[in-house]
Amino acid sequence: QVQLVESGGGLVQAGGSLRLSCAASGRTFAIYAMGWFRQAPGKEREFVAAISWGGGRTYYAVPVKGRFTISRDNAKNTVYLQMNSLKPEDTAAYYCAADMGRGSIHTTPAGYDYWGQGTQVTVSS
Repeated sequence: QVQLVESGGGLVQAGGSLRLSCAASGRTFAIYAMGWFRQAPGKEREFVAAISWGGGRTYYAVPVKGRFTISRDNAKNTVYLQMNSLKPEDTAAYYCAADMGRGSIHTTPAGYDYWGQGTQVTVSS
C-alpha cells in the first residue's frame, strides 16, 4: 500500500504561480513513477505530468509544457508540481498518483495504482 497526500492548492490570479506537493508513505521503495492529473467539473480526469521515481525522466501534457515543472525529492518521498503562468483553464482539482508497475511511464489514469485525495486549484481571470 502507498498513501499519497497532496497540498499547496489555492486561489491565484491569472499569470500567478503555485507549487503543489505530494507526500508518499508506505511501500515507497516500490514506486516506479509518479504522476499529476487534474479534473475540472464535468470533464474527465486528464494527464498533466509524470516523473520516473528513480531516473527522473519527465513527461508533460501539451497544454502545460513550458509552464509546469514536475520534480521529486526521493529523500522526502515527495513529488512537486511547480505551476507558473497559470491560466483560468488550469482551474481543476489536482491529483497525484503512484504507478507501481514497470516499463513505460503512463499518461492515462488506468496506469496508476494509488491516488491522493486531491487539492483544488482555482485561477481567476
